[in-house]
Amino acid sequence: METAIQAIDIEPVNILQEQLTGMARAAVTMLPQILVALLVIVVTALLAHGARWLLKRGLKRTGLRPSLQELFVMLLGIAIWVLGFMIAAVVMFPSLTPASMLAGLGIGTVAIGFAFKDIFENFLAGIIILFRKEMRTGDFIECEGIEGRVERISVRETHIRRTDGQLIIVPNAMLFTNPLRIVTDLELRRITIIAGVAYGEDVDEARSVIRKAVEGCETVVRNAARPIQIFAQEFADSSINFEVTWWTGSKPVDERKSRDEVIASVKRALDTAGIEIPFPYRTLTFKEPLPLIRGANAENAEGQDE
Repeated sequence: METAIQAIDIEPVNILQEQLTGMARAAVTMLPQILVALLVIVVTALLAHGARWLLKRGLKRTGLRPSLQELFVMLLGIAIWVLGFMIAAVVMFPSLTPASMLAGLGIGTVAIGFAFKDIFENFLAGIIILFRKEMRTGDFIECEGIEGRVERISVRETHIRRTDGQLIIVPNAMLFTNPLRIVTDLELRRITIIAGVAYGEDVDEARSVIRKAVEGCETVVRNAARPIQIFAQEFADSSINFEVTWWTGSKPVDERKSRDEVIASVKRALDTAGIEIPFPYRTLTFKEPLPLIRGANAENAEGQDE
């Protein structure tokens, strides 16, 4: 009985020892292959670094946008690393073939795609945005309430610096799937303000005074292709309103400077010409006449109020 118990206790130990011994022998047998695979990885790293450096130097002479140059350099590095890992895997496991590796890579890509759907969506959107000509680094844009200057476009996200200094990191999918307003797509943009004059003033004279005031502003563009336009727009509650339109720089700071200069100039010109800019008037009409309190009744009413 004791002999049987000892045999049962020793048997699992022997099995484990045999397994460890077999694994050690396999590791020693595969040691040359592991060393060669590590050498392939090292060579791949050197090749990827050198290829990226050469491509970066070559792309600088092409005049491509910096963000697009970074994309090409990154894709080249990814391609070299994928090829290097495939060669290292074949060296370590000779039974693997390029066809089986590609098949496994395809299945793995589908699984990874489902797991990281948002990341790949932003990645593809970033590539498309980088190939666009309409949005460049330095442009002022507005999308879904986010407005600012584009500082950097990567394959996954875009960095937008607001005019108050805050940095907003926006996923590229958001910029790709939503309407995007590019403020600085052109060097010039049109600005419109409303200027009102009193009903008792001469409309033609007021229009002429406003036009001269706008034409005298330094920030206003004056040419035939970008004319200054002034139209009587409507009969408002207390004034006749003019729509005043002109062209200036497209940057937000250019717009603010020009708007400030034009409003100040129009105000001075209308005051100098004696043309009234009216305050809002309100006329109150009561359904029944209000009683007037005079004399002693008024004094009594004042005493009651005190």
